[in-house]
Amino acid sequence: MTMHEPPFRDPSIPLPDRIDDLVRRLTLGEKVGLLHQYQAPVERLGLGAFRTGTEALHGLAWQGPATVFPQAIGLASTWDRDLVRRVGEATGDEVLAFHHKDPAGAGLNVWAPVVNPLRDPRWGRNEEGYSEDPWLTGVMAEAYARGLCGSAPENLKTAPTLKHFLAYNNETDRCTTSSSVPPRVLREYELPAFRPAVEQGVAVAVMPSYNLVNGRPAHLSPLINDVLREWAPDDLLVVSDAYAPGNLTSPQGYHDTLPEAYAHAVKAGLDSFTQDDDRSEATLNHLTEALEKGLLAEEDVDAAVRHVLSIRFRLGEFDPATPYDEITDIVVNSPEHQALAREAARRSFVLLKNDGLLPLQDAMRVAVIGQLGDTLMEDWYSGTLPYAVTARAGLAERCETIFCEAVDRVTLTADAGPVTADPGGGPLSVGVAEAGAFDLFDWGGGAYALRSVTTGRFVSVDGGTLVNDQPGPNGWEVRETFRMEERPRGTLVLRHISTGCYVGAGEDGVLRLMDDADQAVWLAMDVLRSGTDQAARLAAAADVAVVVVGDHPLVNGRETEDRMTLALAPAQDAVVAAVRKANPRTVMVITSGYPLTWTDDEVPAVLWSAHGGQEYGHALADVLFGDADPEGRLTQTWYRSEQELPDLLDYDIIASDATYLYFRGTPLHPFGHGLSYTTFDYADLRVHQDGEVITAEATVTNTGDRPGVEVVQFYTHQQRSRVKQPLRRLRGFEKVRLAPGESRTVILTLPVSELAFWDVTRERFVVESAPHQLMVGRSATDVRLSARFEVEGEIIPPQSGLLRAAAHDEYDAITFVDETKTDGDAVRSDAEGAWILFRQVDLTGVTTCVATVGSTEGGMITIRRGDPLYGQALATFPVPRTDRYDYHAIPASLAAADGVHDLYVVFENDGVILAELDFGAEA
Repeated sequence: MTMHEPPFRDPSIPLPDRIDDLVRRLTLGEKVGLLHQYQAPVERLGLGAFRTGTEALHGLAWQGPATVFPQAIGLASTWDRDLVRRVGEATGDEVLAFHHKDPAGAGLNVWAPVVNPLRDPRWGRNEEGYSEDPWLTGVMAEAYARGLCGSAPENLKTAPTLKHFLAYNNETDRCTTSSSVPPRVLREYELPAFRPAVEQGVAVAVMPSYNLVNGRPAHLSPLINDVLREWAPDDLLVVSDAYAPGNLTSPQGYHDTLPEAYAHAVKAGLDSFTQDDDRSEATLNHLTEALEKGLLAEEDVDAAVRHVLSIRFRLGEFDPATPYDEITDIVVNSPEHQALAREAARRSFVLLKNDGLLPLQDAMRVAVIGQLGDTLMEDWYSGTLPYAVTARAGLAERCETIFCEAVDRVTLTADAGPVTADPGGGPLSVGVAEAGAFDLFDWGGGAYALRSVTTGRFVSVDGGTLVNDQPGPNGWEVRETFRMEERPRGTLVLRHISTGCYVGAGEDGVLRLMDDADQAVWLAMDVLRSGTDQAARLAAAADVAVVVVGDHPLVNGRETEDRMTLALAPAQDAVVAAVRKANPRTVMVITSGYPLTWTDDEVPAVLWSAHGGQEYGHALADVLFGDADPEGRLTQTWYRSEQELPDLLDYDIIASDATYLYFRGTPLHPFGHGLSYTTFDYADLRVHQDGEVITAEATVTNTGDRPGVEVVQFYTHQQRSRVKQPLRRLRGFEKVRLAPGESRTVILTLPVSELAFWDVTRERFVVESAPHQLMVGRSATDVRLSARFEVEGEIIPPQSGLLRAAAHDEYDAITFVDETKTDGDAVRSDAEGAWILFRQVDLTGVTTCVATVGSTEGGMITIRRGDPLYGQALATFPVPRTDRYDYHAIPASLAAADGVHDLYVVFENDGVILAELDFGAEA
């Protein structure tokens, strides 16, 4: 450091001291200027502008062509920590390369990975996450974040941000719905996915989610400071989701004014406001007003600024040099990254079913069929493909291929004449020329796209007019999809999905959007060429048929849109059946970001992957022809129907028997499922306990005649407990590569402390004294060996005294709500007769109880022993009317009931909020 440079620029000084020095030099106005996504420069101190938020979920996104790796759900299906880390490392290199060229365009705070457990496969953003299992999610997130942040101990390559905190799995009304999360679900399911990457210091930032959790906006969650920052070894940056701070007043209505809302957000732990894009003035004005009104103190701002600056320091902004300064754009889509993309895609394929057809032998002529057979899709958070190796292209390098998309070619005719497409890509019209032909693409869920045969471009909407000028569905607001609604005499009308408007015809014959359904033009659709017939003919002329089906990542399920069904698009489903009947040697290749169902059970081979990035076709060919064993395993349960799922907004996986942890049905394919081209035998399971560690060993042997890859999975089940326990819980796995006849001993080391669950009676984790079953096998339900072991722990005693309402054992017709605007959870009744249950309450010597309750309408609650309907009434509490966050402490005498009892708190009215019960023993 030269003599005139301030201490904050001296790398030899401890980081906290450097931050302190810089914060002292900043004026209050300059500090406030650092709390927006686009941080204002401080020229007098030599601080440049800084921006949070570069998308890097499975490769660098939104910056131009860069290496595109498989979607996150696909990366997780590799069950390969090191591979996921290497993909993160490559992505971090490309982020840095773009940053060196354009610091303003590509910032070093990356918004990845997504660690929301994939509770419900209908979630529109399913492809962004890793697994329905929180532990596996944490493993993969830590690996990816570790790659993104780099290996230099003192400098971050990039600053990874975990998304989205907390309990966020629905796009439907995502800004106004509240996720009702009981304490056990919070502590055992939602929070653990975030912990590893934060605790290991490889994720240095977190983004709260749009939704509310237990009635309180996630951006105001006390868990940010009380849990996340307690885990973090260093300062943790908390950045808002886009435009989420403004939601705190409308539509959420949680605060009346933005200064009040923003002050609360800063105090709750938010450091950076992603609001109004690069226009920071309004946000900074609201924060300044909050300071002037005393809603916010300078100390609060200082705390947030420290978190902001900590990341900038650790990225090396104020150092003379960093270990990553020499990274240039030569790394972008480099041969090494292309090879890694192919490896990741190849290892992500999951063989769901195989009757011996795969790997392909003597397949000289292959029919490649389907809407996804010769195209690669980009999702909202993927990069721009630098090149695309489709299924057709990858297979064509190996054998002769014949191809068809297998979509219907149709004409549309109104009373005024046929629908035609302008040859220049302009408006669609009726009755002005000969009939135009359109290819009809079925993406499922009633979403269709039309491509003009004349132009090869898709029908879209521009300024309310139908045009044909797009390469396919694209963009944030997808304008290329329509629904078909039936009308009399076999006609239909088109309804634009994005706007909800109907397609009508103006006086000039041009097709335009109309608000009124009565203005819709009735159309007759005639099929010129059947996609299923064409596919069947093609399949019959080939040695093998490969039907590539699946979803479009921007249609029928994506950010802002959930799915209503898991079913494969009907037209695609029909193609699979027709092809299989025409050629029994049919492989169905599913490419999707979520589990799917289909109707033809006789398809001999089924292979799944997520959208696999630029090298998808090469990877597919490697697996189909047996150059590689299919290594992927499912990280989600594949249900037989969406009917097996609870309501999309039901976040209580324990009560609803959701995910592989609690699901009692027989799934289409279980969590962890995936076949190999060889066979494996499991033997010699040994389990022993050494102090506080359980060790399990098993021998796995390749019993087939070719090399193979097995993912050995260890699960446990607690067989006796005070509470409902998971049927099985993943505790570890090992991926082994075995030659024919080769054996390997696989070892699980499990700390006894990891067998703990959240004890609601004492609000802490506890390990019970109980027998456990250890299971090892190929999936959650394909268990090959099991053994019993005993754990010496605690016996949870009866509860007494103060009982928090949210810490009950079971409930009916109850919603979790915020006790106050800043902290605490309570429960609200949703119907007359709603109840909560407290098991094993010791009432010895207790003669009184005080209920802390409130209700804007008033009401009554009753405590009953043993049963919510017929149990003895021990006490009744009239609930007076109160304002929303006002509570009354209502005392009542307790009927004589010495001993330990199960107590039901029964709500005689809906809308009553209970915070706590205090069973006070007399002196």
